Amino acid sequence: MIILLNRKSVIIFLVICFVLSGFSGASSAGSAPVVYVAGDGSGDYNCDGKDDHIQINQALKYVSENSAYTTVHLKGPFTYVINETLLIGNNTILEGDSGAKIKLVSNANWDVKKPIIKERSSGSHDITIRGFTIDGNREGNTNVESGKGYYNLIHLKNCQNINVYNMNLTSNHGDGLKTDSCSGIKLHDSTIYRLGHDGLYASSCSDIEAYNNTITCRTNSGLRLYNSNRARLHDNIITSDGSGGAGIEIQKYNSPVMDDIEIYNNVIYKTARVGMWIFGAGSYPDSSADLHIHHNQIYDTGTKSSSIIIGGIISDGFNALIENNVIDGVYGAGIVQKNVYSSAPSGSGYVLTLRNNIITNSRSSSGGSGCGVSNELTGTHSFVLQNNCFYGNEAGNCKNVQVSSSDIKADPRYADRNNHDYHLKSNTGRWNGKSWVNDGINSPCIDAGYSLSDYSAEPQDNGGRINIGAYGNTKYASKSGSAGDQAAGKVYDNRLREASPEAVFQNTSFIDIGGMSTGRYRDAMWFDLSKYETSAEIDNATLSLYWYYPAGKTRPEDTVIEVYRPASAWNPDYVSWNKRDRGIAWKNPGGDWYDKNGVLQGSTPYATVTLKSSTLPDNKYYKLDVTDLINEYIGGKYVNTGFLIKARTENNNYIAFYSMEAGSENQRPKLDLKT
Repeated sequence: MIILLNRKSVIIFLVICFVLSGFSGASSAGSAPVVYVAGDGSGDYNCDGKDDHIQINQALKYVSENSAYTTVHLKGPFTYVINETLLIGNNTILEGDSGAKIKLVSNANWDVKKPIIKERSSGSHDITIRGFTIDGNREGNTNVESGKGYYNLIHLKNCQNINVYNMNLTSNHGDGLKTDSCSGIKLHDSTIYRLGHDGLYASSCSDIEAYNNTITCRTNSGLRLYNSNRARLHDNIITSDGSGGAGIEIQKYNSPVMDDIEIYNNVIYKTARVGMWIFGAGSYPDSSADLHIHHNQIYDTGTKSSSIIIGGIISDGFNALIENNVIDGVYGAGIVQKNVYSSAPSGSGYVLTLRNNIITNSRSSSGGSGCGVSNELTGTHSFVLQNNCFYGNEAGNCKNVQVSSSDIKADPRYADRNNHDYHLKSNTGRWNGKSWVNDGINSPCIDAGYSLSDYSAEPQDNGGRINIGAYGNTKYASKSGSAGDQAAGKVYDNRLREASPEAVFQNTSFIDIGGMSTGRYRDAMWFDLSKYETSAEIDNATLSLYWYYPAGKTRPEDTVIEVYRPASAWNPDYVSWNKRDRGIAWKNPGGDWYDKNGVLQGSTPYATVTLKSSTLPDNKYYKLDVTDLINEYIGGKYVNTGFLIKARTENNNYIAFYSMEAGSENQRPKLDLKT
């Protein structure tokens, strides 16, 4: 081992330079308090590719003992070969250039549970490891068995505030990051490739977050929690090279509470076994085991199809809300409750609530039936199904599970299943990764989700209801509507009558607004604007309605006509007071609208005109200035959903205009545009 320059000589040298030339060294104002380790002689500590743990540990020890320093930086490109564990202390950053690599020596013959990096002392805190590669040299250490605790890359115990990121963790016999009885753990923005056990294994820990990692499993799972709580596992991509275990593994034994765990926005595909494996053992109340699993995409998992641990999600001994996921083409069941490993927990009453999921194309194999949803623990476990979509599952949609009347059994119309694009086709707007496109067809999963689910994150013209699938209640949710059914050049007007809430009034010769003793009246109207979509801004847009009723009669109250923007597209063949399309209700009976300020059910109209109670119908057009709304449609700010026309107050002020079905063309509604 060669040490070209050690820490003591650096300090002496810097002091001399300071005296002679005023240069203040690494700790001067504006310079980071960093200790450098290099393989080319340029570091504060220098290595030669043999027993490099000596110099790295010297640097780590120096930072630990000198509060002015925070960081040990490994220069690259260089491979630092170590034959002893590296010890990291409090308030320490171990970082490296992207070309820097720490590698375990061949034939290390270390004792079991001896890791490459560990804490300097129990209770260490504020540890950061970032920016370089740790190579466990699996190929050079073939005399031990993977998954038995040998050569974990990082193993920390009883530590707080751990941040591991921008790392490349690869090729060992154990875990990537193992934490025991730790809190405040973050693993993110890292590549974890073909390890000998789990990518992350958090045991008896709390406050855990793993995100933006790309993980290829070889022996066990990508991310694993055991008797741990307050965890968020999200935005990871997890797969395997044909071997290994589950993508994500959640495990509980006896009393520790696991009721604050969220798993979301992950893509898990082609794992050898199940996408997510959730199981408990021992004795505990069912209230101590609860998960929230949402907005994940799980496809083609369970490639080791003869194993019984295959499928999309396996659960045993947990409650969970599982919503807005896509599970497609997995071997075995899409979601199944069954016991496949340890003894089942002694309790009962475990419930999985499945809501707004799409489960398609599950495949049967010797390891499991290709059901959509299956319950093999009917005595102690149950399902609640709400607004899911099932399609193409080889062994049927449900086994030992009560299907809900709200579930859909239809092709979800994925954008591109072959390339695993699970956006929903839409004739109003689908996000293709770069822009919004129209498909000319609507997925039945649009606006078909659970009625009480939040939909506020979906783009406007969202139909007032969440989409089923992984993009429901996200900014990339496919847009709503039957606008594709409205032919170019056509005009549609429909009456909405409170006293006949399910009736469709499409072909009457009049439209009406206001109220009387029988209830309220409103109208939905739509004009084709497609020929204007590429034009300049409209200077003036006027909606003209021909007033003819009640002839010769005054009214007790003024009729103030108001125009609003319908909150979603509506189907003229099915729209009514209660519904905007076949089987799809308005969120608010009588129609959902946005006002000029973008307020749902707001009261600032785009246009208004007042007909005094004393004024009699005079068989002429009354005009409303809808320029602002038309420009919002033509400019692409909103999809054209037409007009919702109502009276400001709806009592004792009923009036009627001629509709598009009027006998005379000179009495029909008109929209005049001037550019």
